[in-house]
Amino acid sequence: MSLTTTPIKFQATIPPFRYDEAGGIRIATTRVTLDSILACYQNGSIPEEIAIQFSVLSLEDIYSSITYYLTHRREIDTYLEQRQQQSQQLRQQITEKYKLGDLRNRLPARSQATGN
Repeated sequence: MSLTTTPIKFQATIPPFRYDEAGGIRIATTRVTLDSILACYQNGSIPEEIAIQFSVLSLEDIYSSITYYLTHRREIDTYLEQRQQQSQQLRQQITEKYKLGDLRNRLPARSQATGN
């Protein structure tokens, strides 16, 4: 008796990434960012836990995103670093524009001035 096997055809899965208007990477058609998925993963969450936290994502999309990160770590780490720098710059611009640096000092003085 001879067992004949049919060769399996493998197909690479493309991660479900799309860029948003700010240059961030979103997962599939959701508003969930790759940054969010990877933050959970790097904090020790397994894909099944991430799926519970982000119920709009399929488990397949989560695994695909993590797999892409693990095989393209240098590029994604560069992307994440750039996003962090952009975030810090924006935070600083907003703080300066709206004079948020001394907000804690201004609020009690304003409250006293209005009699509250």
